Amino acid sequence: QGPLEITKILQRDPNAMQNPDSPLWGPMSAPHHWGESHFGYYLSRDEWVLRRHAQMLSDAGVDVVIFDVTNQITYPRSYRALCRVWSQIRKEGGRTPQIAFLTPFWDPARVLRTLYEDLYRPGDYADLWFRWDGKPLIMGDPGLLTEESVRRTPREPSSLTLDGSLGQTFHATRPLTFVGAPFPTWSTKTSATTVSLYDRPGGKLLGRKRFTNMKDNAVFGLDFAKPLPPGNYYFEQSQLSGTAGWWSLLNDVYPGGRAYTDGVAANGDRTLSLKYFGDDTETVVASEGTVASPAESARLLREMHNFWTFRKPRPDYFDGPNGGKTGEWGWLDVYPQKVYKRSSGVPEQMTVGVAQNALDGKLSVLSNLRAHGRSFHNGQQPPPSGQDFTGRNFQEQWKRALQVDPQFLFITGWNEWIAGRFGADAPFYGAGPVAFVDQFNHEYSRDIEPVRGGHGDAYYYQFVSYMRRYKGARAPQMASGPRTIRIDGRFTDWQGVTPEFRDDRFDTTHRNEAGWDPKVRYINRSGRNDFVRSKIARDAKFVYAYAQTRAPLSPRAGEWMNLYLNTDNDLKTGWLGFDMAINRTAKAQGQSSVEAFRNGKWQPVGQAAFHARGHEIEIAIPRRLLAAASTPAAASKYFGLDFKWTDNTSTSGNALNVYSHGDTAPNGRFAYRYIAK
Repeated sequence: QGPLEITKILQRDPNAMQNPDSPLWGPMSAPHHWGESHFGYYLSRDEWVLRRHAQMLSDAGVDVVIFDVTNQITYPRSYRALCRVWSQIRKEGGRTPQIAFLTPFWDPARVLRTLYEDLYRPGDYADLWFRWDGKPLIMGDPGLLTEESVRRTPREPSSLTLDGSLGQTFHATRPLTFVGAPFPTWSTKTSATTVSLYDRPGGKLLGRKRFTNMKDNAVFGLDFAKPLPPGNYYFEQSQLSGTAGWWSLLNDVYPGGRAYTDGVAANGDRTLSLKYFGDDTETVVASEGTVASPAESARLLREMHNFWTFRKPRPDYFDGPNGGKTGEWGWLDVYPQKVYKRSSGVPEQMTVGVAQNALDGKLSVLSNLRAHGRSFHNGQQPPPSGQDFTGRNFQEQWKRALQVDPQFLFITGWNEWIAGRFGADAPFYGAGPVAFVDQFNHEYSRDIEPVRGGHGDAYYYQFVSYMRRYKGARAPQMASGPRTIRIDGRFTDWQGVTPEFRDDRFDTTHRNEAGWDPKVRYINRSGRNDFVRSKIARDAKFVYAYAQTRAPLSPRAGEWMNLYLNTDNDLKTGWLGFDMAINRTAKAQGQSSVEAFRNGKWQPVGQAAFHARGHEIEIAIPRRLLAAASTPAAASKYFGLDFKWTDNTSTSGNALNVYSHGDTAPNGRFAYRYIAK
């Protein structure tokens, strides 16, 4: 359903939080968005978004993303999509973080076994596994991983997509009178789906029925007054309306059976309910059971204990390590955050959070307006008149972390746009008639990813700023000596000019992905000229700029190969800090426009010679025009400027399009810094 955005619902009805029966709300437990990402209401398997995430997180210096699977579901379709895309980025020469998992606090065994058998044991995407103390990291309590707990076969729901199908082959040992399966609807009551039985995948249709207003986890199937003979069959679920899925097992437990997703064979089996002629009881196939033997479960337990570096996750935000125990880590905490230490006493881990669903020293809901929102600081949450987007909660937590300087920082969080709807009976302190635990609106949420409206990308750059303080940053490289460049399209005289500023390859990939709303498809074909490297040179009269793209340059159209300069080293002046723009408008052959940002708009101040050929472009900008823009650094012993290339970004409509349209070098709103003596 939806997307159901809380912020927009409250704009339509400011009193909706006191009215759980408002038609604007989705069903109980249904996910609601607190806001809209700059990338839209995307699905977590959107490969185009996953590329952007890899880029933004790598640029920030993130080493590992930790998937939250604390609600007993591992989301293999989502994490495998991420692993597939990020592995491809690495093959292309790009950078990505690595991966790890945060498992359930009190009963992690089923999730640990599922992850081990589905991802780690087969060695899938091993280059992406984050290792700590020499082994892949897992946040789970090893004390709860026992032989009895791993004996249970892990089961979880697979989601049916709008145009997709889920299926299972099976063998009927006797004449068959009924075949069905339990279908979860995630507490929704208006979903519909169609079940079909075939003699084989893609074979002869033997029966079909559509079900509407489905009850969550009820068994839906087909009756046969005339029993079907023993043999092989294929049962399929398709034609989704609403939300539905099929309980599935990630390992093979049914001899001769095979799960299918969208017509393609998949790992594991799906739960079936069969009735045979002359037998009134159902035979449940591929239900939650046990592994083959106690010996096998003991062997599996040893494997899992030896495979990972375990860190027991602490669920609360207040107590810190249980009795000072080592081997525990936090995931979110209130200020001043607790320190999780190694046995040697060295600070190993701390948390830093944007906001916390905490109130009066208790676990609360972020929809309570006294909770620790983004503006919380000095022990209190300010009233709405005192709230802003300067990130005072985040800042306070970062300062504490920098004082302690642990080996590992756990940041919460990224890509957390949705929260389930609860009522006053929710088991959280401070819940009202309508309650949302982990996210609520722009103030009461903890996602760093850029959002449409509200704070935009402010928290992303606050994050980057403190990450650089924590991890350190290289000093800018001093430029090579003066050099005169001939603007002739030969480009040979750029050899030896340093430094060389590099940009990610393949970040002009087009988007064609399904959105949260099944009627919406996100299509973005703005990617065109993919920047690879750029350089700056200078002599007494000119500043020269060079850029190279991965493929030959496109014909000039729209915002084509624009160069922006911050000439006064003041980010508070100009457009996004840039005082001058080169090549924004077409001039005579061999000439680029030179514009200065004055009185809130771009104004022409001159021209610059340029030449573009193949996949390279070079420009000569008269220094007298830069001086006209006021460059304090030019009068010092150093010459310095920040610069940025863009192509087809459509930033005139929305400055945040630098993340999503065309290409920029460097990414987002970053800039390259050029410094010369």
